[in-house]
Amino acid sequence: QVYLVESGGGLVQAGDSLRLSCAASERTFSRYVMGWFRQAPGTEREFVAAVSASGGRTLYADSVKGRFTISRDNAKNTLYLQMNNLELDETAVYYCAVDTDRTIEPRRRQSDYNYWGQGTQVTVSS
Repeated sequence: QVYLVESGGGLVQAGDSLRLSCAASERTFSRYVMGWFRQAPGTEREFVAAVSASGGRTLYADSVKGRFTISRDNAKNTLYLQMNNLELDETAVYYCAVDTDRTIEPRRRQSDYNYWGQGTQVTVSS
C-alpha cells in the first residue's frame, strides 16, 4: 500500500503561480512513475503530467505544456507540480498518483496508476 498526500492548493488569481506537493509513504518511491491529474466540477478526471522514476523523462497534457513543470525529489519521497500562469478553467481538485508497474516511460492513462492521493483544491479566480 502506498499512501499519497497532496498539499499546496489554494485560491489564486488568473496568471498566478502555485506549486503543489505530493508526499509518498513508500520507501521505494524512487522506483515508480508518478503523475498528476485533475478533476474540475462536473467533468471527468484528466491527465496533467507524469514523470519517470528517475525524473529524467516527463510527459504533459497539451493544455499545460510550457506552463506546468513536474518534478520529483526521490530523497524526500516527494512529487511536485509547478503551475505558472494559471487559467480560470484550471480550477479543479488536483490528484497525484503512482504507477507501480515499474515502467520506464511515464504514462497518461488513469488506469495505469494504482494508488491515488485524496486531492488538493486549486481555485483560480479572475
